[in-house]
This record gives sequence, C-alpha cells and structure tokens, in this order.
Amino acid sequence: MSSSSSSVAVAAAMLLCILAAHGPGCYAKHSSKSHHSPPHAHATPHAPHPTPSPATDPPPYVQPPPLPPPATSPPPYVAPSPPAAANSSANGTNADAGWMDARATWYGAPTGAGPDDDGGACGFKNVSLPPFSAMTSCGNEPLFKDGKGCGSCYQIRCVTQNHPACSGVPETVIITDMNYYPVSRYHFDLSGTAFGAMALPGRNDQLRHAGIIDMQFKRVPCQYPGLTVTFHVQHGSNPYYLAILVEYENGDGDVDQVDIMESRPDPAAGSEDGMAPTGEWVPMKESWGSIWRMDTRRPLQGPFSLRITNESGKTLVADQVIPADWAPNEIYSSIIQFD
Repeated sequence: MSSSSSSVAVAAAMLLCILAAHGPGCYAKHSSKSHHSPPHAHATPHAPHPTPSPATDPPPYVQPPPLPPPATSPPPYVAPSPPAAANSSANGTNADAGWMDARATWYGAPTGAGPDDDGGACGFKNVSLPPFSAMTSCGNEPLFKDGKGCGSCYQIRCVTQNHPACSGVPETVIITDMNYYPVSRYHFDLSGTAFGAMALPGRNDQLRHAGIIDMQFKRVPCQYPGLTVTFHVQHGSNPYYLAILVEYENGDGDVDQVDIMESRPDPAAGSEDGMAPTGEWVPMKESWGSIWRMDTRRPLQGPFSLRITNESGKTLVADQVIPADWAPNEIYSSIIQFD
C-alpha cells in the first residue's frame, strides 16, 4: 500500500472518531424543564482531538437501533381497591394484584408541583394547591393518552430493592402533564414532592438524589371529597368559541367525551331569562389536555348544559350549569359527581 493511501485511510478513521465523539445524541431532550439524573449519569468530557487531513470518502452509514415496541395503556381499575398495607412490598415482590413495573424521574423544585406554570399539558391550574397538593405527574403516552388520561389517578410505590430509601408505602398521584421523552414503557415524571413521598421518613432528599428509579404503579379511583365536577371557561372564549376545562371527576378521573346543549328563547319556559334548553346535544371537540371546545359560525346561546362521559362509559349531565351571562376565566361548579 502506498504512503498516500495509508494517509487517506488514517484520516478517514480519525474523522469517524470525531463524529462519534461530537455527534448529537439520539435521545437529546430539548425542554425547559429542569430534570434530575443521578450523578453518574453525566458524561465524561472528551479530550480534544487533533484536526485530521481531509478524507476522500464519507464515513459509512450505520443503521440506528430499532425502537422498543410501543406500550399499551394500563387497564382501568374495575372497582375501588383499598390502599396496600405499608409492609406489603417489603420483600420487593410484585405479587399484589394490579401492580405494574415502571420507572420514575422527577422535575422542578424538590418540594414543588413540577411545572413552572403550576399547571401542565392537561390545562389544570394551581396544582400545588388542594386537591392536587403537588402530588402530580407527567405520563408518557400510555398514561397521558393524548390528553384523555388527564386527571387519572395512580398509586405509586418503590421498595428497598429499588433503592434503600424507598418505603414501599403506596402514594396517590394525578396525571397533569405529558412526558415526551420516556425512559421506559411506563414512565412517571413526578413532581419533586411526589417523588420524595415514596421515601422512608426523613430520607426524601436521599431518594430524590437518585434521580431515576424503578417503581411500581396501578390505576386507582380518584376521590375528591366535598367537590363536584367543575367547569372552567377558558381565556379567549367568546360567543363563537367556547373552551371549557373539566375538573374533579371522581372514579376514572378522566373525560372521554363532552357534549353541549344550548338554549333558545321560549316565553313559556318560566325562567328569568326566558330561555329553554334546545334538547339537542352537540359533541364538543377535544382541544388539548382536559379542555374541550365548541366552534360555531353563529353566536352560541346560553345557558349551557354539559354532558360528560368518562373512560368507563358512565355519563353525567350538568343541566344549565353555565349561565347565559357567562364570562371567560370564570369557574362554574355543578351539583353532579360520579359515584
């Protein structure tokens, strides 16, 4: 082999090394969230490489590894189940009915609710306050379900085999946000508060320092004592565009469909505003998260009745829950609630 051919081969090999060292990662995360990983997860800086001579041939294409098979959504609960005993997972087994394996990370402030806007991709607000009380989580697609998993409740736990600081005691979290970069088939990106809640007393920070852990979860019924289903008219709503956030549903906790019924003038109705329900239900469109919208080319006429259907197919009707003089950014509580 000639010396010139050897030089070209050496240069091509050096170029491949540089591309491998400095190319972007396949799973690079472009997000404003502050996520936390264990100290050993940070890459060691690479030493600088000498500049190679130009190569005549481009590096060969390398086939990327195949993606893992998509995860299916966890099954909804069949009936409310009592919380597991505190020592039920002390041996680290996963024999309890309904428990499934997942991984957990956390983001935001160590004792915060997660997102900086105190809300998330479901549209809920003030999730640091009751009834959410910062016990919230992002879910990857099998949990978030393109928004229809918003409001679902899950028990989570980690055991000492997962990490020495784990308590094994189940805690309940609510899906309030979307996890776009899962690290496992089921990935709970928890608030700092929820992640630390899985720890033994006094070891919350030790567990949070782990950054990422194996854990278990199962779907459970949501319970909002003293609250009824609530409808929050969103900012920007007007007579031609009505957007509504649905909150605080017991049981499934999520909403599969919302239908709306307008009103029309009827002097015989006997109401103060002279309006009566039209009797016609019109499906609303899922806007994003737990927000549903109605777009029309003519002004909508209230009062509005709303019919909500949860994942289990149960339906409730809130008669004329939104008044004729409704306004954006107002919250209207109903007198209905799922059993």
